[in-house]
Amino acid sequence: MIVPVLLFAVGLVFLIKGGDWFVDGATGIARRFGLPELLIGATVVSIGTTLPEVMVSTTSALSGHGEIAYGNAIGSVICNTALIAAITVAVRPGKVDPKSLRLPVAFFFTAAAIYAGIAYTAGEFTRISGFILLGIFLAYMLATVWQMKSDGRSKARPRPEPQETEGSTLKDVVMIVIGAALIAVGANLLVENGTLIAQALGVPESVIALTFVALGTSLPELVTAITSLAKGHGALSLGNVIGANLFNLVLVSGVSVALAPFSIPQNSTIAGYNASLVMDIPVMFFVMAFLTLPALARGKLSRFQGIVLLAVYAAFCIIQFTI
Repeated sequence: MIVPVLLFAVGLVFLIKGGDWFVDGATGIARRFGLPELLIGATVVSIGTTLPEVMVSTTSALSGHGEIAYGNAIGSVICNTALIAAITVAVRPGKVDPKSLRLPVAFFFTAAAIYAGIAYTAGEFTRISGFILLGIFLAYMLATVWQMKSDGRSKARPRPEPQETEGSTLKDVVMIVIGAALIAVGANLLVENGTLIAQALGVPESVIALTFVALGTSLPELVTAITSLAKGHGALSLGNVIGANLFNLVLVSGVSVALAPFSIPQNSTIAGYNASLVMDIPVMFFVMAFLTLPALARGKLSRFQGIVLLAVYAAFCIIQFTI
């Protein structure tokens, strides 16, 4: 019992320090190249914080547990939006740049529509659907690079000294890489040893799966959100959540399905219908629409949005325990 507690504490330290370095490196790059923090959060930061989901889902799919990969993708989107982003918005609502928000939001809803279409019509994810999702991921990254170049050309600003910029950029990249590694290792230590502690205390396995494991893969996003808030970079946190949600559908699911296709799980029903199709996917669409559409229309987020999303997440978890 002592060893799991110590490793749990080490994981927590790794997460906190990794999140600190990750945010510092990402915001450093954003400032140096004059790029919007939201855009950096939706690409570089999101890839790093999605690593635990990639590892968990791919391992689950290869071991024949496709339902874990499927549930992890949708569940992480809901958790990221209705818990992590909601905390950010409820604590520190503020203005956002609609122009930087349009690209990741458009790609997310496109990917979500394709993902839902496959789930509702085919009832299974084939290897072809996995390649389609990975194709959307590649298209998003190319579109983001093009947008970054366009934004850079449209801004007239003095170029920094090449030698100083190169050194500083390398330092930021190293901080991002090391931060991402610490976050991934820390999340793994927290999940594994938190589960052992819970089992030793007699907590049911079903509760462990719905708490430590489900929330564990979203810990990097939570740590990044809290760290970003503490450092005054709320836009980075929002961009990270939106980017991570997109990557959960196209990168995490794409890799899992391409390696090991699986059918939609039929574990529980609501009124005789698959609970995932009746509740999980609609809730995923609702929370993302409720977070992003007002921001696109008004260019700012309100505390009311955060409170409503937190209430939705609480209700969603309660229903999951009862069905």
